[in-house]
Amino acid sequence: MQLLHVIAAFAFVAGLVGRDLILGAARRADDLPKIRTLLHASEPFERHLVRTGSMLVLVFGILAWWAEELPLWGTGTRWVTISLIAFATMIPLVPLVFLPRGKVFDAALADAEAAGQVTPALTAAFHDPAVAAARWYELGVVAAIIVLMVTKPF
Repeated sequence: MQLLHVIAAFAFVAGLVGRDLILGAARRADDLPKIRTLLHASEPFERHLVRTGSMLVLVFGILAWWAEELPLWGTGTRWVTISLIAFATMIPLVPLVFLPRGKVFDAALADAEAAGQVTPALTAAFHDPAVAAARWYELGVVAAIIVLMVTKPF
């Protein structure tokens, strides 16, 4: 179970990094066909590695915790509970930030495609500070969980 959890975690982290690198390139692009290509390239990272990977990390992590019969708040295993709580703090980002801001982005992209060029609305959607903050928060939480998993400090 631990091995499946670690494999899912690797896939999830690879998805986060891959998606963010590709979307960063799309954000810097000034050519609509290039932006479309980069957005298309980011889809498998988001759909398969981030979404599915995050669910598998959670499920396999809980199953590994259960299989090893770890206490909820035992000496030497508190890092597991803290990691789960930290991971759970990312879940509200989906309905509160990513879904509503994604609809705004999709509308801006559709308008840009209708205009045949990058529009100010698309540029603004690419630079949405709420989405940027949420993505940085995701990466920070994942980095903190990795540190906890490796060091097992408490």
